[in-house]
Amino acid sequence: MDVNQHNRRAWDREVQRDNPWSIPCDEKTIAAAREGDWQVVLTPTKPVPQEWFGDVTGKAVLCLASGGGQQGPILAAAGARVTVLDQSPAMLAQDSLVAAREGLDIETVEGDMAKLSMFRANSFDLIFHPVSNCFVPDVRAVWKEAHRVLKTGGALLAGFANPALYLIDRDDELAGELRFTHSIPYSDVEDLPPERLKALIADEQPLEWSHTLEDQIAGQLDAGFTLTGFYEDYHPGTPLAGFMPTMIATRSIKGKRKK
Repeated sequence: MDVNQHNRRAWDREVQRDNPWSIPCDEKTIAAAREGDWQVVLTPTKPVPQEWFGDVTGKAVLCLASGGGQQGPILAAAGARVTVLDQSPAMLAQDSLVAAREGLDIETVEGDMAKLSMFRANSFDLIFHPVSNCFVPDVRAVWKEAHRVLKTGGALLAGFANPALYLIDRDDELAGELRFTHSIPYSDVEDLPPERLKALIADEQPLEWSHTLEDQIAGQLDAGFTLTGFYEDYHPGTPLAGFMPTMIATRSIKGKRKK
């Protein structure tokens, strides 16, 4: 099975299901952003600190695996030159919808977050990467490619799940039960019973991977980034969120990649 192709179709389906990350921002939000009043999220609920961005006016911004008509249009309305990359055509269509509605110049590119060969090295001033690398098996490839296409001194803003979130089976999570079932790192493809995996695929549910904190954070450092910001957030409605933060956001600056 081609996992990337499956997740591409699954996220097209998530748009039809009104996944919260796929609902385009409204006219009022864009109007406020044009006036300098804006905020975006890397994780479910906590806005990214404005100081993590600096002045985005005229900056080349890559919204990495960030389709859905939310972050890209807001950053474009705030004055950035925005490119949105996503593997789901339906998610990208949401950005195009807002761009056409609001007269925004946004480039949309269909592609894999871990394979950015369509972009030259040192192309972007900032990369905005909200929670999405749980849909790829190798997160270190994402960090390496982000480092390559980012200008030296540019910032990578990333959101991702605390791997502890994957200790709980998704069926238990939906039922609101707190029961540790899986070990970390976790993979839907490798760790679910075959019949469960088959059912997820048949229902066109996105397939997920946890990644260790070593791969999420040390992976950025090993790619050549310097960590300059960090905060935690919660995923509402998940049992573990009643006991600990379940989401993480980082800000990292590009330096030279280690040999």
